[in-house]
Amino acid sequence: MVNRGNRGNQGNRRGLGPQGMCVCPECGEEIPHERGVPCYERACPQCGAKMIRK
Repeated sequence: MVNRGNRGNQGNRRGLGPQGMCVCPECGEEIPHERGVPCYERACPQCGAKMIRK
């Protein structure tokens, strides 16, 4: 068996990139994703629920 190092995605904890939208799972409100701010750290401007990445 040849040890090829860690060339797969294992340990690669990258996000989904700067594009995309944050969506509210409660009311469906969508807002643009802000680079460096995970959607789950943002509150929905309509109902206050935590957002998720779309």
